[in-house]
Amino acid sequence: MEATLLHHLVENGSRNHAEKSALFFRDKEYSYKHINDEVQRVSACFTKAGIEPGDRIAVYLPKQPETIISFLAASRSGAVFIPVNPILKAEQVEHILRDSETKLLVSSRTRLEQLGHVLSNCKSLHAVMCVDDYPPEKGEKIIPWKTDAGPPTSAVATDENSLAALLYTSGSTGLPKGVMLSHNNLLLGAQSVVKYLDNRPADRLLALLPFSFDYGLSQLTTALTAGGSLVLMDYLLPRDVIRAVERYQVTGLAAIPTLWNTLSKLDWPEHCVDSLRYITSSGGTMPIATTRILQEKLPNTEIVLMYGLTEAFRSTYLPPDQIDERPDSIGLPIPYAELHVLDEHNSPCAANEPGQLVHAGPLVAMGYWRNEEKTLQRFKPLPWEETPAVWSGDRVQKDEAGYYYFIGRMDEMIKTSGYRVSPAEIETVLQHEFPGIHVAAIGLTHPAIGQGILLVVEQEDESPDSNALIACCKKHLPPYMIPLAIEWIPALPLNANHKIDRPALMKQFRNYFSQS
Repeated sequence: MEATLLHHLVENGSRNHAEKSALFFRDKEYSYKHINDEVQRVSACFTKAGIEPGDRIAVYLPKQPETIISFLAASRSGAVFIPVNPILKAEQVEHILRDSETKLLVSSRTRLEQLGHVLSNCKSLHAVMCVDDYPPEKGEKIIPWKTDAGPPTSAVATDENSLAALLYTSGSTGLPKGVMLSHNNLLLGAQSVVKYLDNRPADRLLALLPFSFDYGLSQLTTALTAGGSLVLMDYLLPRDVIRAVERYQVTGLAAIPTLWNTLSKLDWPEHCVDSLRYITSSGGTMPIATTRILQEKLPNTEIVLMYGLTEAFRSTYLPPDQIDERPDSIGLPIPYAELHVLDEHNSPCAANEPGQLVHAGPLVAMGYWRNEEKTLQRFKPLPWEETPAVWSGDRVQKDEAGYYYFIGRMDEMIKTSGYRVSPAEIETVLQHEFPGIHVAAIGLTHPAIGQGILLVVEQEDESPDSNALIACCKKHLPPYMIPLAIEWIPALPLNANHKIDRPALMKQFRNYFSQS
């Protein structure tokens, strides 16, 4: 049976190779049949809890089998799953739950305790499913993970173009927005990857990245589409990654440039060199020096560099045989992607002429969740046809041979360590904690992590000190949003609209991290 909905991937696996390992987690293996049986059981629990087609189910867990099962069970129930990054703090989780109007949250005892009063602020939240023991407090509706909801119910009928998932991603201003992905978006994306990476049933992919990243979620959909296996891991140290590659005989490894920079400096045992068929990098520019080191240490491993955006899954990949010839290229369009480079008048650019990358075709997302204004700004048809397209905000150019090259961002977004960060998210936290403070967060070129975050603060008599500002960030923000440094100036520059002149600040401090 052709997979048209996400949960069909594990149903097909259970039908075609029931006892094959779908997941590896710590010392355990989980077969396709076991995962499919659990998906049916949990789907029945969702239905019994009142979940209806289109309802949102948020999953706030690290990478573990229950996380995967929840995604697939949501699909089987006709619901929409939301992977919540496990490193987010209560404030960010609350925003996602409230904005999406989540009806059911799947989490653990420790995380529910960390959320505390946040859940009472989420009026749409009907129930919580806890994957471990959790005594319900008065008034709370807690569903134990092991609940037996009776015989499996039939899968809810839906179609491939219906909403399957929301991935929350930051915009250039304000709080994160939910990118709407259909079942077709997810499955075609996985099929595209399988084509250009030549994935096969023998592959074992190591899942390092959060499933809240489209790049991280892709490791799951790709493994299941290929009939392969996924190794779940939340690593503490980079060396743990290499140990996992060796232990599980991993054949495919995806990471962001920041991690590759570190991994390239470590020793790779012979067993890793033998098993690792390919590695991929996305979420930023891979330093050429890092690529060269990895080529030396992993001589039998293909290196595939990629570029993408959550709103269109992925756009380009650089074939391994082009790394030496075009090491600074982001590559060619992936299968099913239709790419254009347009000038300021929305006309196609000539070869080697910079312009905005516009991604069209079936991989383009459905827009932003309940945000028509932002959707209309970013998702627009091409001037000469009605094909849905997403305007990336990235400046690129294409050479005569059709290879693309990334130039830079057109907006204020900070891209650090593979994450997209809105300056406003950082500034709002500080302004709430320290009323009256004038502060700007800017992203500056950093040799190791793409962009480093510099906090520029207007010096006033009663301004908090640097330690207090960093402590506030650490308390309320995930690690990747914490500024690397703070600079104090007499006054923040303003533009003609009396808004902070970020380009002026970026020009003033442009070499800040390259000199440090």
